[in-house]
Amino acid sequence: MTITEISVIVLTKNEEAGLANTLRRLSDFDDLIVVDSGSSDRTVEIAKAHGARVVDFSWDGRYPKKKQWSLEHAKPRNPWVLLLDADEYPSPALVAELHRLAPKLSGLPNGAFDIQLLYRFAGKLLRHGHVVTKRSLLHTSRARFPEIDDLSAPGIREVEGHYQPDSASPIGRLSQRIVHDDRDPVNSWFSRHNRYSDWEAHLRLNDALRSQVASKRTKKGRVFDAVPFKPVLFFVYAYIARAGFLDGRAGFDYAAALSMYYWQIGVKYRELQRDQKEHDAPR
Repeated sequence: MTITEISVIVLTKNEEAGLANTLRRLSDFDDLIVVDSGSSDRTVEIAKAHGARVVDFSWDGRYPKKKQWSLEHAKPRNPWVLLLDADEYPSPALVAELHRLAPKLSGLPNGAFDIQLLYRFAGKLLRHGHVVTKRSLLHTSRARFPEIDDLSAPGIREVEGHYQPDSASPIGRLSQRIVHDDRDPVNSWFSRHNRYSDWEAHLRLNDALRSQVASKRTKKGRVFDAVPFKPVLFFVYAYIARAGFLDGRAGFDYAAALSMYYWQIGVKYRELQRDQKEHDAPR
């Protein structure tokens, strides 16, 4: 049976390596849209071959950024949208849960649903340790990505940063997971997080902006943003308290990599502070 009440939007840019794997997992949905940022590889060809409608996106340097733009301009058939990155797809258990949920959605007051990720790192799906939660099932008129004052920030450009869409309506939570099937080399993970840490360090230099972004994160994200000694505490949380050690070497590597990411943010932030003090010092 096809899910006719939920549209799926997949965000792409040069994703030919893994896009077919993602789109094959979305065959239960009858409205499949790929929003593409001018790919120069076979992304668009692959999307069309799998029955997706392709919508071109070109960022003008302002808001709305790509996720909100997609909700507003990709013209999904349904008010409910499952919004995915190109390396994400619903697990079979989540597809089954969405089959059960879909006929009820029109009668629910919710503005969005949070969904946990099943994350692949260093070639292994991590079933323990730190779990990322994304607000991925969205009602297009009840949920909206906030517009924050980060257009001049480095690191994250056309896609919204690490914060969740807002909704005045109730936020639900699904029990099954989205698979974040990152099959790129590990060095690409470090390259992305090097850019992300530029953005995070910029936020820390501006208390009002940092508070604005923190308020748009999950409760867990707000806690992580506020605690001191983040690199050490995060490793203890992810690897020991959340049993990341049960995922073997990949669990250790993931906990260590994210801990180093928080360390990197701190180092960059302190450098920005020094640069600002030198710039503001009397000459």
